[in-house]
Amino acid sequence: MTAPARARGSQELIRAEEPVLAHNYHPLPVVVARAEGAWVEDVEGRRYLDMLAGYSALNFGHRHPALVDAAHRQLDRLTLTSRAFHHDRLAGFAERLAALTGTDMVLPMNTGAEAVESGIKVARKWAYDVKGVPADRATIVVTADNFHGRTTTIVGFSTDETARAGFGPFTPGFRVVPYNDLAALEEAVDETTAAVLIEPIQGEAGVLIPDDGYLAGVRELTRRAGCLFVADEIQSGLGRTGHTLAVEHESVVPDVVLLGKALGGGIVPVSAVVGSREVLGVLRPGEHGSTFGGNPLAAAVGTAVVELLETGEFQRRAAELGGVLREGLAALVGRGVVGFRARGLWAGVDVDPALGSGREISERLMREGVLVKDTHGSTIRLAPPLTVTGEELRGALGTLEKVLTS
Repeated sequence: MTAPARARGSQELIRAEEPVLAHNYHPLPVVVARAEGAWVEDVEGRRYLDMLAGYSALNFGHRHPALVDAAHRQLDRLTLTSRAFHHDRLAGFAERLAALTGTDMVLPMNTGAEAVESGIKVARKWAYDVKGVPADRATIVVTADNFHGRTTTIVGFSTDETARAGFGPFTPGFRVVPYNDLAALEEAVDETTAAVLIEPIQGEAGVLIPDDGYLAGVRELTRRAGCLFVADEIQSGLGRTGHTLAVEHESVVPDVVLLGKALGGGIVPVSAVVGSREVLGVLRPGEHGSTFGGNPLAAAVGTAVVELLETGEFQRRAAELGGVLREGLAALVGRGVVGFRARGLWAGVDVDPALGSGREISERLMREGVLVKDTHGSTIRLAPPLTVTGEELRGALGTLEKVLTS
């Protein structure tokens, strides 16, 4: 008989990755083996409170029973047809997602970057077919410090040199303006503008929240200019900020919304472009597609996610526990925290650089049993699952206080 494989510990597994995995990530030195709810466990059995939730892909926690059950049931029936054929789960998913987001039509895709790329294609097609922009002249206005994904088109309009350097030449047709600056935006928009593409809250930049009125201003400006407002809600959407969509904080209705991450419940990659019939209706057979987009397994899990959000419970939890998060962070200002920005259960926390970089603070928190992730400089991001309890959240804030003040 073959002897069972020897279990490898965390450090051995980390070392084993080095020669065989491309080094495009620099993870914290923790090796997760099991998870449930807001908690994960490493291969040695140490438990950690997950305060990142897969950058909002795990809004409903790890292995939410309703989502796992939906996946199991679908796995026993049908997983993939491609879009060459219809399947029995797609119509229901699209109907309920459109109703949840107050839109007409759904274009199902897989990853967030695919949703952004699809949104760009749709906006350009609309500009040519509906607005009447001359062929190959359409422009899209984006903002500095954006993060919309990692494809060559998307990094081409990033202002992050780490994301851009070494990957050109880049796709033309994009204009970059400062975030939260309506005057600069208005100056950049002209008769060739197909769309303004923005994140209602900039996540990778450190959870940057625009001034009150900015999103409403973008909506009014795009309406007057006759171009589309495309909102990238891949991180900010689906309950994270206390509403289904972050644009709801200003009662704004974009022409197109990009969704992803939490739409797959942390089980399968699911993304979607949702919008008005006038816009998404420009696509014709053969002009865009995805073998796995809207597959039966994704549709089953996505429908279960929509069912969770239809109750409003998770939006309410994010709003209520967001108060706990803000209160706890406010108490740390001047005690290791120099500033923070928070909306719902999402915060960017600027730590005093004298205490360490964001990476160093994240590693200290990891050693104390709390998982977060750094972004630029000495900023860390907090985005716990919306299933986190008040007690767990206060415990994590207490750990942050200990790390910053001990």
